[in-house]
Amino acid sequence: MSDKSWASNPAVRRSMRSNRSRDTKPELVLRRALHAKGLRYRVCAQPLPDLRMKADIVFRPARVAVEVRGCFWHGCPLHYRQPTANSEYWVAKVARNIARDQKNSKALAEAGWLLISVWEHEDLSAAADLINDAVRRRRDV
Repeated sequence: MSDKSWASNPAVRRSMRSNRSRDTKPELVLRRALHAKGLRYRVCAQPLPDLRMKADIVFRPARVAVEVRGCFWHGCPLHYRQPTANSEYWVAKVARNIARDQKNSKALAEAGWLLISVWEHEDLSAAADLINDAVRRRRDV
């Protein structure tokens, strides 16, 4: 393991590197529910070409982007627990993620997009209903 690694040991490094950035279980469940409602979308796509962000689900004609946020990675107010190992690194990392999420949300709003954030612990069926309503409402405008 290199001296510059963020991991506290090689096993942790292996485990953290194996975390998926797309096609997570909550994303797949949500996408299936949206597809069943007749919605079609882009997966892991950039809503805005100038914004360095890929949303999990994008409805371009309606200008709706959906992010499925993991409680640890995005600092969920209900479930985030500060890790005990290498806590200095992780506290800073999650703070950067939260700041990036806020910056992206603001940029999308300024461009006329609606960003819907869904936490991994939320009822995904209810989230699919909310997204369906928002997409159909914005398409009709």
